[in-house]
This record gives sequence, structure tokens and C-alpha cells, in this order.
Amino acid sequence: MAEIYLGLVHYPVYNKFKQEVTTSITNLDIHDISRTCKTYGIKKFYIINPLKTQEEFLNRILKFWNSKPAQRFNPHRVKALKLITYVKDIETAQKEIKYQEKVCPLIVTTSAIRYKAPLLFRNFPNQEKPVLLLFGTGNGLTRETHNIADYVLEPIPGRDGYNHLSVRSAIAIVLDRLFSEK
Repeated sequence: MAEIYLGLVHYPVYNKFKQEVTTSITNLDIHDISRTCKTYGIKKFYIINPLKTQEEFLNRILKFWNSKPAQRFNPHRVKALKLITYVKDIETAQKEIKYQEKVCPLIVTTSAIRYKAPLLFRNFPNQEKPVLLLFGTGNGLTRETHNIADYVLEPIPGRDGYNHLSVRSAIAIVLDRLFSEK
């Protein structure tokens, strides 16, 4: 399987009123998602947020986890957090991957909403081209973001029509489905 890069998008995403917004980076997402990414061999975990204050917040957290006390306290967490790269937008993540891999990545977006002709988990690209797998915070990625994607992954079906998972949970389930069955 090709290299998989994961992007956690904080802008552009929707709020519960379907307004385009920027969401805040959360400490829980930083830690839990990086650990999940490390577990499943994700090449890099991009945190995508255009706000300088959010970049500073992330850097304060990562600064501690790059310190000697943190390395002694929890070396496994330190390894996982090294996967994180902050970028201001999706295009920057694409450019970085293209520079590193020498080819443009496929863009695969995720959604709790079923889009027409979704990419099924079992058909996830199994080729040499790298993949940038995008997850939205808030109430999900905007339609414009899905429109730039090569594929929109099928949603995780809930019971009785309910499928509003936390992004941390959705990422863990998606990565498990992509890697555990192959």
C-alpha cells in the first residue's frame, strides 16, 4: 500500500448551522490522533488551521513533548507526536507531500454524509501513489473540499441513522478498517 498521510482540517469546515468556520485545535485530538496514526503507520499527521493563535497553541504543546522530561515521562507519546506537522491549508499539505514523494497525492475526504458513488473501504487505493486522507472537525468538511477530492470515502454507518462520531473516534475506526482487513 502507498504511503498514507492524514490531515485534520479545522478550516474550511461547517458548524452545526452549516456555516463555514474555523474550529480550534484541541489537546485531546493532538494526543489521541497522533497515537492512532503511529499505531497504523501513517507517514505524517497534518494539523490544518490558518490561525496564528492556534499554531502557537500547538507549538506550546509540542515544545513540552520535545523536552527531556517528556521523553522520560512517556517516550511512546513523544514518538507519536513527532508525526505532527502544522500547515495553514490543505494546499500546503499537498505541496509538501508532492515534494517528498515526487508525485501529487490522491485526495480522499471523509464524511458522515453518504455522497454519490462513495469510495468503499474495500476499494481504498492500493497503489504506489501517496494518499492524503482528510478528516473535518466541527460538523465536517465543506462541499468545496469534497469537490477537490479524488474520492469521498463511504461513511461509518451508525445504528438507527445516528452517525455523529467524534473525529478522534472516526479516525480510529477508519484506519482500523483500512489496515486491519488487508
